[in-house]
Amino acid sequence: MSDIAPRPGLLRRLAVNKRNLAASGAGVAVVVIAVAAAAVSLADASAEPDPAGVAAAVPPSAVVSAPGSPSASPSASPSASASASPSAAVSKPAPVAPEPVVPRTGWIAVDSAAWKAQVDAYRALSFEPAPASVGNLPEFRADCEYSHSLPDDPIVAPGLPGASHMHSFFGNEGVDAGTVADDLVRFTATTCEPKQDHSSYWVPTLYDAATNKAAEPTGFRVYYRSLMSDSAKQLPMPNGLRMIAGDAKKKVPTPRGATGQFYCAYWEPGHDADGVARSTNGNWPICEKQAYLHFILQFPDCWDGKHLDSPNHKDHVAYGWNNACPASHPVKIPAITFDIQYGVQGSQAGYYLASDKDVRSSSSMHGDAFVMWDVDTMNKRTKNCVEQRRTCDNYGYLK
Repeated sequence: MSDIAPRPGLLRRLAVNKRNLAASGAGVAVVVIAVAAAAVSLADASAEPDPAGVAAAVPPSAVVSAPGSPSASPSASPSASASASPSAAVSKPAPVAPEPVVPRTGWIAVDSAAWKAQVDAYRALSFEPAPASVGNLPEFRADCEYSHSLPDDPIVAPGLPGASHMHSFFGNEGVDAGTVADDLVRFTATTCEPKQDHSSYWVPTLYDAATNKAAEPTGFRVYYRSLMSDSAKQLPMPNGLRMIAGDAKKKVPTPRGATGQFYCAYWEPGHDADGVARSTNGNWPICEKQAYLHFILQFPDCWDGKHLDSPNHKDHVAYGWNNACPASHPVKIPAITFDIQYGVQGSQAGYYLASDKDVRSSSSMHGDAFVMWDVDTMNKRTKNCVEQRRTCDNYGYLK
């Protein structure tokens, strides 16, 4: 197994704390950060969903310093500080770093006020005129590069570094096991275009079975699209939404023609997506020289409108059916689709995923999405591209 890289999210949080301490001799900024951190503590994992009275978790977009909060105010006025004796100043206790936010899992309620504000802003938008050349595929996208690998999963095993199999991360560069929604807002360095996408996306790391070396993706495109024939009642995606597609525990063979297999991508007539041959165990295609291994992973397009996460990270979302969302999940959101390219063409030895070293099939392929966008950008892209059913790229209309 490859060496584990330092956890970038942890290093960044430590750096942020150091800067906060240096900037606030009286500890004011530190306390403000503690207030903001406490505001994003999420619902207890053991709680059951209660549609009538779920305590709303404050999303990161709504977290600000509370100027009227007693805990956010200095303990003494500037004039009082100026008149203090030198001995009193020396004996003043040193500022204490805030306790880190403990990630939670389970049923996590959306902040209903913040979600209502986003929906109101979305509905107030008008369609921006699209050039006549724009296609009618209802989608926009983010193109991301590989960021880092860690045996962490801030959705399935939050706050437990090293508790997961190895994952390859894309997008937000500060993500590790301790990442919470607020971190995605503060740590905005990303490998994605557009930069307004602060989300984190990850999949199990792929290994070459002959060398046991990681084969990291050379292309990672995230589509946000409509899977339905019309976009009536379309809404944007809420920030802080977490979800998983696929099954990390599934370990069954993936022979030629099986669902859930990797395929060979090469856009020419007569090309065989299943490959010109198979690996020795039959689970992996061997591509012709112009093609590379790809995988498509489709996420749900319907949401319950109440929870940002659920105990199994799937029950709060659902796949639409017959061009409609089920009554249990009535909110139509853009469907995330991972289109992943690996810079390999297959081999007799084949490959294996970090989630399945035994069967060495691709059936355990899965993906995680921890969504965090600039709200205005998410709203405009959803309105112009998905609801209006026009083809967009990373920055707007695809002309």
